[in-house]
Amino acid sequence: MRFSIGILAAAALIAGPVLAQTPAPAPHQPGVLPPSRLTNPAGTDPSQPPALEKPDPAKEAAIRHLMDITQTSKLGENITGAITAQVRQVMGRSIQKPEDLQKFMDAFSQKFNAEAPPSAVTDAEIPVYSHYFSMEDIQGLIKFYESPLGQRVVKTLPQVAQQTQQAGVQLDQKAALDVLRSMSTDYPELKQLLPPEQGAAPTPGPGPGAGPSLSPRPAPSAPAPAAPPAPPAPPQK
Repeated sequence: MRFSIGILAAAALIAGPVLAQTPAPAPHQPGVLPPSRLTNPAGTDPSQPPALEKPDPAKEAAIRHLMDITQTSKLGENITGAITAQVRQVMGRSIQKPEDLQKFMDAFSQKFNAEAPPSAVTDAEIPVYSHYFSMEDIQGLIKFYESPLGQRVVKTLPQVAQQTQQAGVQLDQKAALDVLRSMSTDYPELKQLLPPEQGAAPTPGPGPGAGPSLSPRPAPSAPAPAAPPAPPAPPQK
């Protein structure tokens, strides 16, 4: 069945792009502490996640408020949207008629949202925040993010993250090409794969059946972080 093949392909291809788009947490992102603040009780395996408990109602309400003002509460919606877009892209290759594809996506979205509602992601985040941050920490973070500077951080950090990632990728691409060009004397096969240097005459392209070119690709666009980095939390008493 074409639908079955498409679903299997979707399952295989969705995870990679979605995970690749997930940014690494910033050093002081809400809910993530620097290594110096983490503890490893005696007799526990540091590779295993800590046991998480649901906080009391007052602390849970404070955490939810912090997640709202930092827009971290939108993480579930962002993940759902990314996965749904990937499913549509993959299934569009198997379902040719637009009306059939839309019917499939409507059914998928209904079942997917029932199985994994975006709010469930927020519920899962709350014990993590509670484990690493005291009530005093949460209140301090709320005070910062409700300030004009905190709100500016929330609004501008996605652009900062995108531009810095693009700059880093372009820098590393150029460095990698420079290293490969320096190695082309010892490895002549590289000359057929590398793009010409700026200002140099282009070399004949590889013949049929040759390997792929090592031309740099445009720097990937970084998605907006799930939450902006927080200032150092006040020390716990």
